[in-house]
Amino acid sequence: MSEGGLASWNALTGPEARGLVARIEGLRPRRRPGDGGEVPAPDVDLVEGLDPVATRVVAGWLREKPSPALRRTRLRVLASYLRWLRATEPGAELLAAGSQADAYCLAAITGGLAPSGRPLAKATVIRRRAVLASFYAFAGGHGPALPVPAAHPPTPAERRLLRDGVARLAGEGRLAEAVAIGLLESTGASVDALARLTPCDVHLVGGGDPALITLHDGRGDVVAFPLAPYLRRPLRGLCGGRPADHPLITGDAGRRVDLAWTKAALVDAALAAGLPRQRAEGLHPHLLRALTVTELGGAADPGVG
Repeated sequence: MSEGGLASWNALTGPEARGLVARIEGLRPRRRPGDGGEVPAPDVDLVEGLDPVATRVVAGWLREKPSPALRRTRLRVLASYLRWLRATEPGAELLAAGSQADAYCLAAITGGLAPSGRPLAKATVIRRRAVLASFYAFAGGHGPALPVPAAHPPTPAERRLLRDGVARLAGEGRLAEAVAIGLLESTGASVDALARLTPCDVHLVGGGDPALITLHDGRGDVVAFPLAPYLRRPLRGLCGGRPADHPLITGDAGRRVDLAWTKAALVDAALAAGLPRQRAEGLHPHLLRALTVTELGGAADPGVG
């Protein structure tokens, strides 16, 4: 942190957190038209209504930027994230909720934030993700009492390794796990969408290997995805001899695919790819799905949940 940012932080360690944000240059709350306010008062009140430690962290992070315009952007994004967090996970604490930022971005790009259901542009969501990442990086550097979430999405290099891990699972005959994680990574399919797949959703081209798979998106529409070459043989193996209307992906003894099963399969794929166990266990299907759907631009959100 810069010397100026450190000085700002030290100035905020007194006993009183109320009013810290309202006193920051460029963040005067606007409570009625023409009162000289610069930001919506509910945004300021929301942040100042947090516990004192969280409020001080937020205020220090806002002061870190000398530009009032950048401070206002930070406040607007954080207030939006806080409202979403309270609506989806009422008991979650802001300082411990860094791993939920990707689910927030997924909601933003699929229309789950605005009452109108209108999705935000991909570029806007990417900027919001960067703002939240800067907040949690700042919070993580300010004392042992500020928890840093262990779970975060895989990097591009880790995703390449995950594909290798999927191929290794398939080579060991674990076709269900291989296909589930391969589709999660390549299409952003939800756990529910994976559980609903049947052999009828796998489409051949010219009577050869599977080339397309169809998934039901969050609006009930059918979306077709081309299959990556490394998934074609495992899918052909799963389809072989299975009734057309039976679930395509099942666990042991025909167990229905659920979040716990998918999480375990993701960890196994990561371990097969050579990722350290601690990192492998820090991966989560929701984070991988959020990352993939964001990259796809939200045009097709295969499933919900």
